[in-house]
Amino acid sequence: MTDSLSKEYPFTGHKLNLDGLKYHYLDEGKGDPAVMVHGNPSWSFYYRNLVLALRDRYRCIVPDHIGCGFSDKPGDDRYDYTLPRRVDDLERLLEHLGLTEKITLVVHDWGGMIGMAYAVRHPERIKRLVILNTGAFHLPTAKPFPLGLRICRDTQLGTLLVRGANAFSRGASWVGCKQNPMPSGLRKLYQLPYDSWKNRIATLRFVQDIPLTPGDRNYDLISSVSEGINQFRNLPMLICWGEKDFVFDRHFLAEWQRRFPEAEVHSYPDCGHYILEDAKETVIPLISSFLERTSL
Repeated sequence: MTDSLSKEYPFTGHKLNLDGLKYHYLDEGKGDPAVMVHGNPSWSFYYRNLVLALRDRYRCIVPDHIGCGFSDKPGDDRYDYTLPRRVDDLERLLEHLGLTEKITLVVHDWGGMIGMAYAVRHPERIKRLVILNTGAFHLPTAKPFPLGLRICRDTQLGTLLVRGANAFSRGASWVGCKQNPMPSGLRKLYQLPYDSWKNRIATLRFVQDIPLTPGDRNYDLISSVSEGINQFRNLPMLICWGEKDFVFDRHFLAEWQRRFPEAEVHSYPDCGHYILEDAKETVIPLISSFLERTSL
C-alpha cells in the first residue's frame, strides 16, 4: 500500500474465500452494522470518510466487489460478472459475518441494484436505508441512456477505451465531482486498482450488464427488485443526491421521491456523482445524524 493510500485509507482489510477467489472487505468498529455497497468504477475507498466518521459507534462493513478494489480480478472463465452473482457474494459475506442485528444499508451507483436486490431477498434484515446517487429500478422513461455508456456497453471501441485506456475510471474521477473537483492525487487513488487490461474487466462488465429492454440479461431481475423495494416505504430513508451526476441525475432522484415520499432528501444542485467526495463536509454529518435520530 502506498503512503498516500494508507493515509487516506487507514484500514486493515479482511478477506473471504469465495470459491477460491479473494473477496476483500472492511469490518471496522462495533455497534449496529452499517453495510456500504459501492458501484462502478469505484471501490470501498469511496466510503472511507464515512467509515472514519461512524466506526466509533457503528460496525462498518464495506466489501470490494470481485474485480474491484483489493478483491481478486479473475477472467470470465472463473467468475460470472453479472448482477445475480454480485448479490450472492454480498449475501455470503453477511452470512459469513453472522450478523444477527438488522442492518443499515448504504448504497451508491451499482451498489443500489446489488444492495436493494439483497434487501428484497431478506427484507427482515433491513433497518434503514441511505441512498446516494443510484437506482434500483429500470432507466426512467424520461432519461435517455447516455451515449458514453452506450459506446462502452455495445461497441469494440468501448472495450478498447475501458480496458485499454481506463477511460471509464479516469473519466468518472474527473467528472464525478463538480463543486469540489478531485485533486490529481485523489483521482489516482480511485483509479489505483484498475491498472491494467486484466484488472479493468469488472469496470467493463458492469456496463455491459446494464439491461435496457425486455430480453436483456437480468431485465426480469431488475423488474422484480423494482417491485420489491416498495415494501420498504415505511423504513427510515435518507437520500443525498448530486444533481449534476452524469448518469444518476434528477430523473432517478424523482423516481426515488415518487416511490418514497416520506424519505428525508438532501439534493445538491452543484454536486456530481461522487456525493461523498463532492459534499463530504455536509453529507457525512447528515448521515451520522440520520443514524442517531433513527437508532430506536
